[in-house]
Amino acid sequence: MSRTINPEEHDLIETVVGFARTLRATGVPASTDRIQAMLVALRELDVLTGADAYWAGRLTLCSSPDDVARYDIAFAAYFRDERPRAGNSASASASMRLVGMQLAADQRIGAGEQLAVNPMASRASDQELLRQKDFAALTPDERDEVRRLLARLHPVGSTRRSLRLRPANRGALDARRTVRGMLRHGGECDELLMRRHSRRPRRIVLLIDVSGSMEPYADAHLRFAHVVRRRRPAVEVFTIGTRLTRVTRAMEARDPDMAMHEVAAAVPDWSGGTRLGELLKAFLDRWGQRGTARGAVVVIASDGWERGDATLLGAQALRLRRLAHKVIWVSPHAGRDGFAPVTAGLRAVLPHVDALVAGHSVAAFAELVQLLEGDDVPAAGRRDRWPATRPPSGAVEEDVINA
Repeated sequence: MSRTINPEEHDLIETVVGFARTLRATGVPASTDRIQAMLVALRELDVLTGADAYWAGRLTLCSSPDDVARYDIAFAAYFRDERPRAGNSASASASMRLVGMQLAADQRIGAGEQLAVNPMASRASDQELLRQKDFAALTPDERDEVRRLLARLHPVGSTRRSLRLRPANRGALDARRTVRGMLRHGGECDELLMRRHSRRPRRIVLLIDVSGSMEPYADAHLRFAHVVRRRRPAVEVFTIGTRLTRVTRAMEARDPDMAMHEVAAAVPDWSGGTRLGELLKAFLDRWGQRGTARGAVVVIASDGWERGDATLLGAQALRLRRLAHKVIWVSPHAGRDGFAPVTAGLRAVLPHVDALVAGHSVAAFAELVQLLEGDDVPAAGRRDRWPATRPPSGAVEEDVINA
């Protein structure tokens, strides 16, 4: 059964094959199996990161230390439009220098001295800009590209220690298995068998605000939740606005667009108001006490614009903090310069969350993925970065207008 190759993957394959052809010209035997290994490595890494692409190729295409110098020259000529340096060329053969110089010369525009822009490098630069761009400022074409970038995220998540004990090379003595081994060998103990606790994925719970103020970001946040849901077995997703809606089953569709269609059909309060305190209480009463939030990593994606009682929201945030392993608040405005948590909702919950992070771009989501994977909260995401102080005069109104 043939596999359908999307245009983006086709571009990647064409680029890697072209690079391998250049590498072969330098004398490095880049076989088909090694090219396939590089493609597999790039699918697991960030293809837009130059260091990842370099090491993916070097570790899969080079078969001996003598290939490294040739690989460096070919990589610089093919991806960076660089002429081989004199120091590198000194140890290379004449054919190697010829390939590097010829590749650089072929990419000149006309009689001018400017080098042509490598399509791969230009595409990577454009996509890096998209990674940093605010979701609210995207054009329709950019939004489609950003959705593909979101689908590339690979959240792993943290683990917790299980009560189940498994055989291991190190750990506590497994007396039962050790004695059984002795009985099989006539009472002689030839090996002490060990066991240790296994690790299980820690549950992740996402509460996504779909109120009117979060409308420019709700689609991206839900698609990020779909990516997490597809990668992790224990993930629960809820939407909050004027109602609490569990959309975990609606996100079981493998296709993101189909999943978003199912979510849209299941959520009745799109672009409505916000009652964070009441809905967080409803979540804890129905789901939290029963174990969904107990010991889990809870992510709340909201701007914190609370129309209800902020005191109630603060009390429920404290209650959630006592149940969950970690509480992360994602605000789309936290990535802006000069941001301060001045809304009543954010001031109420800030003392009870482990981290307040940005959620306005693909790059911000990539940082959130790293935060989900570790048990420690990085300094950049700690809530004490924005101390819960009384807002300056007029700051609340300004933040509401920006929202």
